[in-house]
Amino acid sequence: MTQSKIRPWIINALVAAMYVVLCLGPAAFSLASGAIQFRVSEGLNHLAVFNRKYIWGIVAGVILFDAFGPGASLLNVLFGGGQSLLALLILTWLAPKLKTVWQRMLLNIFLFTVSMFMIALMITMMSSGVAFWPTYLTTALSELIIMSITAPIMYSLDRILHFSDRIQ
Repeated sequence: MTQSKIRPWIINALVAAMYVVLCLGPAAFSLASGAIQFRVSEGLNHLAVFNRKYIWGIVAGVILFDAFGPGASLLNVLFGGGQSLLALLILTWLAPKLKTVWQRMLLNIFLFTVSMFMIALMITMMSSGVAFWPTYLTTALSELIIMSITAPIMYSLDRILHFSDRIQ
């Protein structure tokens, strides 16, 4: 393999590792899984706004954390990985129709917030007596907050690091 073919694999491995590491802080306070989730790592979802090649690293990070972190289970892997993959694939399908990075970031925030129904569904399936709508409200609100906070951070970092060029 040439360097140009290996580079995206290495970058995505680093993104997956960063996702897991960034989950560890919130996990220590039980804020990385459950009805309220403040995973700082969700900010890495914005990488796909700059280049769709980041999808694999993001999804791999989600799957790794959901497989080995607190609350690890097959359902967590399937629903967490599936939710991220679904939102990111819709993003990459719709994003080219939008003119600015901020429009794509807002779309990304919207897609991840709305798609939290999958996580709420999983939580209600795994826990008896947990109602879907309140769980959806808290997971979606958590996602909206963290994605909104990290959007300007990722935008600013892109000005310095040029994310799209890094994975080429």
